[in-house]
Amino acid sequence: MLYLWIKALHIVAIVCWFAGLFYLPRLFVYHAASDDTVSKERFCVMERKLYRGIMLPSMIATLVFGIALVSLNPALFSTGGWLHAKLTLVLLLIGYHHMCGAQLKRFARGENTRTHVFYRWFNEVPVLFLLAIVILVVVKPF
Repeated sequence: MLYLWIKALHIVAIVCWFAGLFYLPRLFVYHAASDDTVSKERFCVMERKLYRGIMLPSMIATLVFGIALVSLNPALFSTGGWLHAKLTLVLLLIGYHHMCGAQLKRFARGENTRTHVFYRWFNEVPVLFLLAIVILVVVKPF
């Protein structure tokens, strides 16, 4: 029963983390397109609160519950390469998360050099991660 509770909490944490990973780059799109100081300051506040208040705690919870799941069932590592591929994608997703954090700091310092078009494409990256990770976990293709 403990395993199922941890799995449920892991899924909830993932959903919260991805909500932030989808929304923060969308805020970057609007922030990069804004011209007035009031809007830019408002976006900085929204981005910071989203990153620190939702994304970071959700990422940490996702990792803690994921590690707990593997600790309770270490046989998962011998069920095929799908878990190794998933964990590789999670590591890359953590890198994307930190790229978002670095960009957030650039916006806060007024040093953004990218256009809203860049962020429209940047915003699609987590969708690819989500698709690949869900397929690996559900289908276990290898």
